[in-house]
Amino acid sequence: MAGEKATRGGVVYAQIRDDIFQGVFEPGQRLRLVELSQRFSVSQSVVREALTRLSEQALVHAAPQQGFSVVTVSLADLNELTEARIEIETLVLRRSMERGDITWEASVVAAHHHLAGTDGLRGDGTLNPDWFPVHERFHQTMLEGCGNARLLAAALSLRDAATLYRRWSLPVGHDTERDVAGEHQAIVGAVLDRDVDTAAELLARHIDRTSDALRTVIEKDHATVTLPDPTTQARRRPAGQRGA
Repeated sequence: MAGEKATRGGVVYAQIRDDIFQGVFEPGQRLRLVELSQRFSVSQSVVREALTRLSEQALVHAAPQQGFSVVTVSLADLNELTEARIEIETLVLRRSMERGDITWEASVVAAHHHLAGTDGLRGDGTLNPDWFPVHERFHQTMLEGCGNARLLAAALSLRDAATLYRRWSLPVGHDTERDVAGEHQAIVGAVLDRDVDTAAELLARHIDRTSDALRTVIEKDHATVTLPDPTTQARRRPAGQRGA
């Protein structure tokens, strides 16, 4: 019985998480236990456990007496997130390059080959949803050689938080002045050459350029992303365009 509940909970967790990333649930939207339990045909306790798990990943906000809601995002949070990502992701990449073996190298090459062969846009000019998981898998693969599960988890949590901005600010994906594929190729080249400093610098620049593009989108269209006063929200644990 416990195993069956865990399985249902995992399905509910995965679906809500994907709905947040896909924009089905908007920033700040209330996530009501009754409605979700009816949607998934599960008990409210199963939904609560899934939402609690998402809150631990900084994707859902849990407030006493108010329940759960999708996190809101802000320019201030984007700036903090960018700084944290650059610090953590470049550190983890350095460790991967120091500790990763030939099997890790081969997995990086394969992940990059898959990404390079996946179009970011469909034939009709709309964003290709299949591109996003391939892109995330590429970046995750580069970090997986670090040999430290806690560092990897911290880096991936930050990437999850950044995914919210990428999915909620889709116009950034149409930046025609940026060669994202070229940036990925340059990072991979430095990784395979074991040029640690260059790879870390290129990754930091890659992340920062994405955040710059997102800032432009947010500043031009405040409706794209909610802009709350960050001091009114509980501080979140550190967890950008199609690019980073």
